[in-house]
Amino acid sequence: MSAQETVKKQFRMKVGTIMFGKISLATLGLRLGVVLTSVGAIAYATNHPTLNLAGFFYGLPLILGGLALKSTELKPVAIEPPTPPDILTLRTQTATITQNKIRKDVTRYCYGKDAHLDEALKYLGLNPGREECPVLIRLRESGTDGNYALTLTFESESVPLESWQQQQDKMVRYFGPDVEVVIGQPEPHQVEVTLTKC
Repeated sequence: MSAQETVKKQFRMKVGTIMFGKISLATLGLRLGVVLTSVGAIAYATNHPTLNLAGFFYGLPLILGGLALKSTELKPVAIEPPTPPDILTLRTQTATITQNKIRKDVTRYCYGKDAHLDEALKYLGLNPGREECPVLIRLRESGTDGNYALTLTFESESVPLESWQQQQDKMVRYFGPDVEVVIGQPEPHQVEVTLTKC
């Protein structure tokens, strides 16, 4: 495979990830299913058997699939406040692979997970169960001493700040290399984990 073909393939994969990550497949399936089923119902009423069959044959499974996806859908986490241009530049220059992966994973629609980063929290001993798992509520991007920093804010009613602090060294190893982890509490029942490139 030539270098040009490799670049084209990477571009197509990146565009596909951006498109499908930012669009709710559940909502898309439901809307398309409703349209096709409606076409099938109109075709049935106007005695067009082929169109009628196609509308029902494709429309109803899309509605059922959309409903199934909707029940397991995790919405993207917002970046608040919006990232200023100088921090976006800093991100492209200094962000680690792990920081970028976390940001991309949690700012897209996901399916079949209990919560964003649930597997990471489980590994770190901060996910006692489905009902008590800390919930990622927002991200913030900033710069510290010329290095990119990604702050994750969790709603953590069942897991106290002390439990997070006890896992700080494990977080450094998990999210590393070249990452400093700072844990804080901006409000009661919330925990901030800041990953800074070092």
